[in-house]
Amino acid sequence: QVQLVESGGGLVQSGGSLRLSCAASGFTLEDRTVGWFRQAPGKEREGVSCVSSNDDSTFYADSVKGRFSISRDNAENTVYLQMNSLKLEDTAVYYCATPRRTGSALLYFPYEYDYWGQGTQVTVSS
Repeated sequence: QVQLVESGGGLVQSGGSLRLSCAASGFTLEDRTVGWFRQAPGKEREGVSCVSSNDDSTFYADSVKGRFSISRDNAENTVYLQMNSLKLEDTAVYYCATPRRTGSALLYFPYEYDYWGQGTQVTVSS
């Protein structure tokens, strides 16, 4: 069974850090692009970051550039999102996603992804 499971969310003060994990089962992430998205209440889901299958390319939304970092551990079949200097506006449910097809292209939009995790809540307090 194909499954993505996010973890690592929680409540953190402004300026703090969290590391989100996206663990896959039933397939390998190594040969797929993986993206992180977030959705705040009343807002559309937005792309935060993604990494190509060969790790040659990464994307960060302007709002998180310089604060977030995406990485892989292929041995663990897991992708991470390190989030530093968190701000109130980072509060959202964070989702990881990957497409059904393999390949190395960066993918920026939710419709380009087929498999999604259940999401993990990140709440930043003042």
